Formats: sequence, C-alpha cells, structure tokens
Amino acid sequence: MLYVRKALILDVPDIFSGTVEVDETYMGGQWKNKKKKERAKGTKRGRGTKKQPVFGIYARNGLVWAELVSDVEAKTLQPIISNKVKKGSIICSDTWKGYTGIATKGYVHRMVEHGKGEYSDCKGTHINGLEGFWGYLKRKLVSKGGIRRERLHLYLAEYVWRYNNRKLSNEQKVKKIIGLLKKRRLF
Repeated sequence: MLYVRKALILDVPDIFSGTVEVDETYMGGQWKNKKKKERAKGTKRGRGTKKQPVFGIYARNGLVWAELVSDVEAKTLQPIISNKVKKGSIICSDTWKGYTGIATKGYVHRMVEHGKGEYSDCKGTHINGLEGFWGYLKRKLVSKGGIRRERLHLYLAEYVWRYNNRKLSNEQKVKKIIGLLKKRRLF
C-alpha cells in the first residue's frame, strides 16, 4: 500500500478555476489519547495547537486538493493559492487573516464569518464543500487507528484521490491506480 499511496500523489488536480473554497484544518490524535506528560503541558484547539496544519482547496465541481503546511500564515497560504487557482476565480474563505489581501492578487474574495455563526450568505458564499471533505478525511483517518506523522502526507494523498475519484466504479479505480503505478515505474 505504501507504493500505491506514493503513486496517488501524482494524480492531483493542477489548476482550479471558477468558484473555489479554501480552508485549513489540523490533523492529530485526540487529546485524551496523548501521553500524560504531553497532556500536562496543555494545548489549544484550532490555531496555535501542536497538531499538523493542513491546507485545502475545493472546486465547486467536486475536486479537492490538500497538502500539509508548516503554518497557516499568509506568507505560506497565499503563494499556494496563486499557484493552484487561476486568476479571476472567486475564492470563498473564512475570515482568517492568512487570506487577507488575496483580492489584490487578482481574485474575487468572498468571506463567511464563522465567529458570528455565519456559514453561508445564501448567495453562494460558503466553504461547506471543503468542510465536508475535512469531515470525510478525519473519519477515514480515525478508522486507521493512528498514523505516524511521517506518513500522514501519504494518507492525505490517498483520501484526496479517493474523494476525487468517488464516482468511478471499483474496476475503473483499479485501472487508474495500475496506470499510476506504471507511470511511476512501481509496477
């Protein structure tokens, strides 16, 4: 499965356009499962936690892209957006400061304010598609019963690929995976 996951990294969308959603999440085990000395140090939920940050882009056509990032600051997120999203696209996000100024880079930027209980403006501005993917990803990773941090990027690639190819039959998925393995010369 290690070789398959390495091959799945190759099959990701290049450029997104149209209306896209951007968001970040944090991956890591539940707090109650940490070692006692780790729990004694204390932690925060969300931003500022010691968990691994993950940044994602979701196109409204149903394709998603996600990657582990070192932090969720503007200097990290905005170059990724510039490389993965076509100029002139509509970007929907929450009000995190890492997205401030994205409109000056040639995008239409629409925001929802989760802090005020706003999750959609009823005009198409929301990030519910990407939030749905985060839920899917976390449910799948929990079922694995724990993953080493150094392999998290491989599992992330696997579930991004599974999500993007969810409408294919099992036979089509197998053929596509074999093609990726041949391309990577792993098969």
